[in-house]
Amino acid sequence: MKAPGAILLLSCYELGHQPLALASLQARLREAGYHPRVIDSAVEPLGEEEIRAARLVAISVPMHTALRLGEALARRIRAVQPQAYLCFYGLYALLNADYLLREVADAVLGGEYEEPLLALVRALERGEEQPEVPGVGTRKRPAGAWLQRPVFVVPQRHGLPALQRYARLEWNGQYRLAGYSETTRGCKHTCLHCPITPVYRGRFFAVPQEVVLADIRAQVEQGAEHITFGDPDFFNGPTHALRIARALHREFPTVTFDATIKIEHLLKHRHLLPELRDLGCLFVVSAVESLNDEVLSHLRKGHSAADAVAAFELLEEVGLTLRPSLLPFSPWETLESYVALLDFFEERHLVEQVDPVHFSIRLLIPPGSALLESEGHPAWLGELDEAAYSYRWHHPDPRMDRLYERVAALAEEAAQQESNPVETFFRIKAAALAACGRSFDQEAAQQRYGVPRRPPRLTESWFCCAEPTRDQFGLGSCCGSSRQEESTAVASSGCCSVGH
Repeated sequence: MKAPGAILLLSCYELGHQPLALASLQARLREAGYHPRVIDSAVEPLGEEEIRAARLVAISVPMHTALRLGEALARRIRAVQPQAYLCFYGLYALLNADYLLREVADAVLGGEYEEPLLALVRALERGEEQPEVPGVGTRKRPAGAWLQRPVFVVPQRHGLPALQRYARLEWNGQYRLAGYSETTRGCKHTCLHCPITPVYRGRFFAVPQEVVLADIRAQVEQGAEHITFGDPDFFNGPTHALRIARALHREFPTVTFDATIKIEHLLKHRHLLPELRDLGCLFVVSAVESLNDEVLSHLRKGHSAADAVAAFELLEEVGLTLRPSLLPFSPWETLESYVALLDFFEERHLVEQVDPVHFSIRLLIPPGSALLESEGHPAWLGELDEAAYSYRWHHPDPRMDRLYERVAALAEEAAQQESNPVETFFRIKAAALAACGRSFDQEAAQQRYGVPRRPPRLTESWFCCAEPTRDQFGLGSCCGSSRQEESTAVASSGCCSVGH
């Protein structure tokens, strides 16, 4: 197993970022004397020679889109190298363990996966054909999330594609290379729709400051001028977060950053926001999800619609851009509240702060979702579709399901054609008003809106808990290059918890 290439680590999609899930696992294995081959199939091809050389293949699946692409990749690997031991690791591996173990995987790992995976490597190296390793789920031995504090090592980004292949910061008409790091793992919050909740159950681990800074330093040496802090909530530990931001600014005063922070934390820690801005924060991602209080209550978001409005006003006053992630298609959203959501962004002149895909996000309910514990089995909930990694559901108002299909098509078309986001917004609004039986002069509304602003953003607009586009799925399943290679602009972040 210590021969180069005997261990193959694969990523399929991490929101346009150079994959931290490969870098951290590679570092732990190299520290133990192994020499894994790392490939990000989102931006580079996976050749048959790499597959044939592999004895162990570990596929990172931190999100829904990654698992869709990862399963297709696994089936190809099985066909080429049926003797390889194949495992999935990450949030969606554990949530979909039954299906994956039955269909394609030998093992699944969730939670803090580095130590269990290292133990698995050692067991296979000893010749154990059916290893039983704590934290590793197999067909014979199911396992839950491994939540012991990990051994933190500096992520090893050697062998990963250059940052030029990934997302960039778009700011003031220029593009800057962007890196990615995390100051915490897990999340202390338990939003019911979030895939982190059933795995971490409110626990989180702080990554040591020296590890985070060393990882950022390595990316700056690669040319990064901006860093995305992709924690589910940067203010899981606000003192820890500020220490890292201060240290980053001292060492690299021209490097900017963005972070994901819950609405309730933006309001609670409002006194920290001016300093965050002065340290180089350009924008904050936050899971607004909806402006319908019934929706927010069902999701247990911890904030109200009024809180979200206050957060927009607060960040504008501070001089930071709030880029919301949205979940506007859920069983509790109504056609009227969806239109009201669109009205809010239009009337406040905030359209440019929202990537159009966010107006099309539909609730995903994976196996083990905390929503199932809360909601029971309501009339709108269907059966589990294991191959789609989600429970089927239908909106009580059929117009909402039809509108979702229309808005999703508009958002995907806009992403493929790199359309003006304001123009796309008004197309979406026209579709929503048509669903209400109301006419809408799209051209006149766009003229009234005025000249669009250009707030700072990352150039990958997809969303981790959205279904992959046809373009993404086709490219991922054949391991070709991604659409990131076709554009100079390539990552805005998001997840169904707090934007991660």
